[in-house]
Amino acid sequence: MEEDGSGDVEEKEYTESEIRTITLAVIAGVVFGGIATGVAFPTLPLLGDILGISAVMLGVILSANRIARLVMNTPAGQVIDSVGVRRPMIIGLFVQGFAPFMYIVGLYTPKGTLAVVPLIGEISNPSIVFVLARCFWGVGSAFVIIGAFVIITRITTSSNRGKWVGYLRGGQSLGFPTGLVMGGAITDLFDAQTAFLVAGGLAMLAAFVAYLVIPEVESEADTRTTLSDIPRIIRDEPRVLPVGVGNFVIRFMFAGVLLTTVVIYADAYGIRVSGLGAAGVGGLVMGIGVIISGATTVISGRISDGLENRIAVTMPALAVLAAGFGVLAFYPTFLGILASTVMIGFGVGGTGPALLAYLGDISPGDRIGKLGGVYNVMGDVGLALAPLIAVPAVEDWFGYRTTYLGCVVLTVACLVIVNVTLMRK
Repeated sequence: MEEDGSGDVEEKEYTESEIRTITLAVIAGVVFGGIATGVAFPTLPLLGDILGISAVMLGVILSANRIARLVMNTPAGQVIDSVGVRRPMIIGLFVQGFAPFMYIVGLYTPKGTLAVVPLIGEISNPSIVFVLARCFWGVGSAFVIIGAFVIITRITTSSNRGKWVGYLRGGQSLGFPTGLVMGGAITDLFDAQTAFLVAGGLAMLAAFVAYLVIPEVESEADTRTTLSDIPRIIRDEPRVLPVGVGNFVIRFMFAGVLLTTVVIYADAYGIRVSGLGAAGVGGLVMGIGVIISGATTVISGRISDGLENRIAVTMPALAVLAAGFGVLAFYPTFLGILASTVMIGFGVGGTGPALLAYLGDISPGDRIGKLGGVYNVMGDVGLALAPLIAVPAVEDWFGYRTTYLGCVVLTVACLVIVNVTLMRK
């Protein structure tokens, strides 16, 4: 940044070529990080057989990264606002890259029992290593995701932010499922250790690319803002809350409810196609939903840049998302589940970039990281709550139709909250 004649700080303007180069490096870090997560993920559920870990402890291992990220989102935003974004983001990428190599250490850790805990059961030495590795990944992920948002926000303007945020969100949505496919294939062809090596190598590659290309985007904070100031910041800028509610709902609905229940839904209604059973049908429609969401993300971000208020994009997107759950409730067939997944993917992809770009539009320069942390906290809460609620809701509490109709009501309520609040000048 530079000073003008009056002594005020003048924000650097980036050319379209510079924005493209920096954004591609950021996306590479996010995509390779997502692929690395996906590569490792299909192997982790096999740890119970490989290392004799209890089912409950395995669940703790699988959720440890999400819990760590949930806790770290706001502190990560604070750090980025205080010291700048380059170093925290690159360190986060290297921390992510270190985690899969810790998995390999866990494979060779002696299987002795460290303790027996009520409800969890036996805690073995390898399980502690894997929990620590997943926590490392979650901590690194918080810095990477918030750092990516801050960089894109600071190098773009309101006239082109939606487009580049759309590319970023598209990369985020496609990286993980790509890694799932790769991880399953590598584990089947070779072994768990090879899958973890590939995951770590890809994550380290992302970190080196980011180190070479990503510039420093200096913090604009004149004074340090502590975490205790977050409620005051939200009171000063109340539009942040509806944006966070929107992120909570789309995360809760798509990665939470839909992806958690689609396989058991297909199994419960006996949905089959071309020799595929419930798992095959679920995997097929999940993949289609992710592709639709990624493609729509790129398109909707561009469209939002041309609107007087980019939040207008979320109205039809959330309406289609709600309709998708309505189809799922009333048409338990393969065509019904396919159509609903396409509609839900369209709704999620249409809503996400507009919300994130809008947050960048309204965030003060010295609080972008902290408000990005609040945004991600709400999304992670949705991701964490949905699996805990969705499965018992469809199987024990309400049944599939009533649960999915509840999703329709929740999505319509979100549509009203977001648009009534944020469409005002």
